[in-house]
Amino acid sequence: MRAGGGEQGSIDGEKRGRKASRETRRQQLIEATIDSLAKRGYSDTTLADVAVGAGLSRGIVNFHFESKENLLVATLQFLSEEYSDNWQAALEKAGPSVAGRLWALVHADFSRKICTKRKIAAWGAFWGEAKSRPTYQALCGARDVKYRETVIALCTELKAEGGYDYQPEPVALSLCAMLEGLWLRLLMGDGTTREKALEAATAFVAAVFPRHLTPQGPRPDQAPAGQWDRP
Repeated sequence: MRAGGGEQGSIDGEKRGRKASRETRRQQLIEATIDSLAKRGYSDTTLADVAVGAGLSRGIVNFHFESKENLLVATLQFLSEEYSDNWQAALEKAGPSVAGRLWALVHADFSRKICTKRKIAAWGAFWGEAKSRPTYQALCGARDVKYRETVIALCTELKAEGGYDYQPEPVALSLCAMLEGLWLRLLMGDGTTREKALEAATAFVAAVFPRHLTPQGPRPDQAPAGQWDRP
């Protein structure tokens, strides 16, 4: 019985190893695709470029993705899921305070995990193609809706708590547009840094929700002192 169990364990371990290897290689190729999009743009990125960047053979790229389009879809899906997971995790960590949750949502957009030159450049490459590629729109559409609904809900709660004289949906749209515009500034490389972009974003929400926020974070009665130190 012990010998049989050991043999089965070895087989299972080999299967897990092969699976891990496949997942590792797929991620290598996705990361290399992000690098190529950032360096060359959408049209000039080729499977050969990705293979070289990942340090793998062209055959490995073909084995995992079969085509450039499949690889690009997988890359966009990775970026979209990473972005969504990042802001949702920030909200969960923020706790029950609505001011704290909005503050966390704004900070999440400038996290060092997602707000990097290479990833923003890759997003820019996909933005340029989205209008003519329904697959890209569909891939990000549901997550965009969830994000927008979350921002509207936060603005609605803040209005109820603070008695602000605004309609939640237009304010939520303005907030989303402001964050997207700051990413565009970062993409254009006009001298805006991640830190400056975050400072601008926090100044904006502090001006819109002054009874809840200051440029330094939620007001003392909205969140524990020091909870939202700058990254």
